[in-house]
Amino acid sequence: MNPLASLSASARQAAALAETEHRPWPLPPEPWRVALTLADLLLAHWRVAADELRRLVPASLELETFDGSAWLGLAAFRVTGLRLRGTLPIAGLSGFPEVNVRTYVRAGGVPGIWFFSLDAASRFAVEPARRLYHLPYFHARMSLRRRADWIEVESARTATAERPVVFSARYRPRGPVFAAAPDSLEQFLAERYCLYALDGRGRLVRAEIHHAAWPLQAAELELGLNTMAPEGVRLPDEAPLAHFVAERDVLAWPLRRVERL
Repeated sequence: MNPLASLSASARQAAALAETEHRPWPLPPEPWRVALTLADLLLAHWRVAADELRRLVPASLELETFDGSAWLGLAAFRVTGLRLRGTLPIAGLSGFPEVNVRTYVRAGGVPGIWFFSLDAASRFAVEPARRLYHLPYFHARMSLRRRADWIEVESARTATAERPVVFSARYRPRGPVFAAAPDSLEQFLAERYCLYALDGRGRLVRAEIHHAAWPLQAAELELGLNTMAPEGVRLPDEAPLAHFVAERDVLAWPLRRVERL
């Protein structure tokens, strides 16, 4: 990314603060810490038994369900323009593909995301993210590229304990862009404005996130090999619900401890 493009991308990321009407609660009063842009985003979701996920989520979090089902989500995308506040993206280091696996939780009435794993092709991003956000990041050999109107993703975790952790698929958008309707499944799955983690002492912490409402499209998805689900979680035989987002800027705030009620 050349200096002019870096300045333009950084200004656009910061401008995301101007669009807040869609948020379920106000922006944090303190400055954000990290900015990044997500591109060619796949969101795939499977209905799963709540008890299979409940045992994998900390007791301090409530596992959220929709229409009686828990949901396991997988997101694949390309990160661009990654930077800390007050800096510009670093050429060759600020862009990389990522695949993460998550579910949906709440604490103190605040809905958010719980990540089971985050695989990224950048060691530069993996280690700082583990330290700053206490997230289960892993380094992976990964590619995410366009072929005609398809986006192809291949990921293989480089360090695995007992089984290979891999994901391969291709996907493309289908249909018009739309915003998730209030109280819809799409809103439940996509419109999340914080993430939860456990700090080094096992205490629940939360990081606020901000972005404009997701410009969703239905996605056509052809799955190859997928062993990304957490150990013991069985994915149903039916195809997942799939959505596509062309691009969105995201801001993240520092972790803050969630006080017990």
